[in-house]
Amino acid sequence: MVVFRNGAKVVRSFKPDFVLIRQNLRDAGEDHKNILLALKFGGVPSINSINAIYNFQDKPWVFAHMMDIQKKLGKEKFPLIEQSYFPNHKEMLSAPRYPCVFKIGHAHGGLGKIRVESNADFQDMASVVAVANTYCTTEPYIDAKFDVHIQKIGAMYKCFQRKSISGNWKTNTGSAMLEQTAMTERYKIWVDEVAALFGGLDICAIEAIVDKSGNEHIIEVNDSALTLMGDSQEDDRRYIAELVAIKMQGVTRPPELMRGASRQSLTGATTALSSRGGSPTEEVSSRLSMSEAPLPGGSPSQQRRDSQASQSSSISGFSSASGTRRQPDESSQSSQQSAQQKAPLFGRQTSLTTGATNDSTVGGSGDDTEDTMKNLRKTFAGIFGDM
Repeated sequence: MVVFRNGAKVVRSFKPDFVLIRQNLRDAGEDHKNILLALKFGGVPSINSINAIYNFQDKPWVFAHMMDIQKKLGKEKFPLIEQSYFPNHKEMLSAPRYPCVFKIGHAHGGLGKIRVESNADFQDMASVVAVANTYCTTEPYIDAKFDVHIQKIGAMYKCFQRKSISGNWKTNTGSAMLEQTAMTERYKIWVDEVAALFGGLDICAIEAIVDKSGNEHIIEVNDSALTLMGDSQEDDRRYIAELVAIKMQGVTRPPELMRGASRQSLTGATTALSSRGGSPTEEVSSRLSMSEAPLPGGSPSQQRRDSQASQSSSISGFSSASGTRRQPDESSQSSQQSAQQKAPLFGRQTSLTTGATNDSTVGGSGDDTEDTMKNLRKTFAGIFGDM
């Protein structure tokens, strides 16, 4: 439970479901390890993970894991700076070379870093380490041309060059000129290897320096407490917010709801198919068989023409048949109507007249047919001889 107090009065209390950690676990004069342990004890998911944040509470521990990456990739592909570790002041006899950068304990933002020029200065710093009761590390001092900041937020990569214009040997302090540069494949390999440490880092950054000769030296790694740079800080904050939303939805959403929703959708689809008849596989197979089964005999174009011809003939036959059916029906209906309109005395005369007219029409049509056949016989006889 997280409790907000105003003096002795509790203003608000709640149980967190998800945490975005954008603060260093330890810094000069600060140590929030007790809060991190509470989050781990409560099982609260976070970005980066609680385990990853816990592993970043001491820089020598992180550097040791970076040395494992260098052993795997090689010094050319992962140019890690040389570093010496002293667990206490009793082991501090001399640095490997001078000038060197002397780092006391665990701190950020250039705190606890001293430039040591000689062995006498080194011994003076050893006495300071004895009072601080902590460890220290030393690195060879490199006259940097500029430093490189490579960050990774989810699947978004960015690279910045930072050059000090204040004359300070610490490139991350004082005034500096910042420029965003293209993300090279070499830098992408660096940050991807680092992002795989401690079970995975959703947000991380690599700090490197480039000397006057153009050689690169990786000096440290930052976790989700990295500093956003440049004019695209709002975009970076939006990327972080989207990453948190995706992670939070995947972690805090009960799996039973997702399974139930998927089952309901599948059940609804199956019910719709069964209402039409048949299973989903049967419907798909029937569609495939109807679309892919060839027609028997002949080429596709010929089959299409034949089918169209048969369809047109069947339609015309049906229309002619229906027309022949309609003609007597219409005539009978008209005759019935005329019979109903006229008096009963003239009904017989009308039917007789109609019958006579029909007979004369049939007889006339028969005479015309005989005359036509006679003319055809004469014509053929004139052309081919007597038949």
